Parts: sequence; C-alpha cells; structure tokens
Amino acid sequence: MTLHKTLKVVASFEALKGLLALAAASGLLMLLHRDLHTLAIRLVEEAHLNPAAHYPGIFIQAAGHLQNGHLSLLALGAVAYAGLRFVEAYGLFRQASWAELLAALSGALYLPFEVMECLHRPDVLSYGLLLTNLLVVAVMVKALRERRRLDQGHNTQPQ
Repeated sequence: MTLHKTLKVVASFEALKGLLALAAASGLLMLLHRDLHTLAIRLVEEAHLNPAAHYPGIFIQAAGHLQNGHLSLLALGAVAYAGLRFVEAYGLFRQASWAELLAALSGALYLPFEVMECLHRPDVLSYGLLLTNLLVVAVMVKALRERRRLDQGHNTQPQ
C-alpha cells in the first residue's frame, strides 16, 4: 500500500474515533437530569452482577456521585476530543504536514499508557491497541521523513 493510501486509512481511523467520541458525548448528555444511581443499579442487575460485590458497588457509588455539571464537562471534553480527531482526519486527507505531525505526537502520547496497560492486563485488546498506535506513529514518522526528503530535494535544485 502506498504512503498516500496509508495516510487515508489513518485519516479514516481518526474520523472514526471522532464519531465514537461524539456518540459518547451524546450518551452523556442523554444522562443529564436522570437518576444515575437507580440507572446504575438497573444496569448491574441487567448484567446479572451482584450489586453488593466490590466492582459493581464501586460503579453504583460513582454513578450516584455524578452531577449534571460533571456530565456536562465530560460531554464537552468528548466534543473537544472529537473536534481534534476530525481536524486531524481532514488534514491527513489533505496531506497536510501539520496533520502528520499532530497524528505522530498524539499517537505517541498514548504509547506509555498502552505499554503500562499491556504490563498490567496483558490481553488481545491491550496488545492490539498498542500495535495499532505504534503503526500509526510509524506511518506518520515515515510521512514526515518523506516530506522532509522531498522538501530538501526541492531546495537543492537550481532555480
């Protein structure tokens, strides 16, 4: 696959992450002014979990402490994240150098957390996320190097 096509695949992946973040923001906004404690109990019971058990209890307690202001801030954060992903995807589709740099940096920011996740919970999902992010960073670094090589080639030619 050519670098140009690979950039489009990464751009599509970033746009998908933006869509998922918007869906999460929408879900959070739908929870405003709802009794989250009761909703959490119902979810735990629907999953056939014991509400008195440790982790379901933590979930129920946390849901009971969420306030509308916190939900609004979480939704706003998800919308901002989605906006960043959409801007990045647009830039990658247009082959903008700033988008390649943004994708490389934002992907590299996740790597330490994903490595820690693999060490603490080694499973297919954590390794898959780490591998995917490593590939994205590698593609972006390759694109930036290719762009730099081409720019240097243009600068050395006589006018």
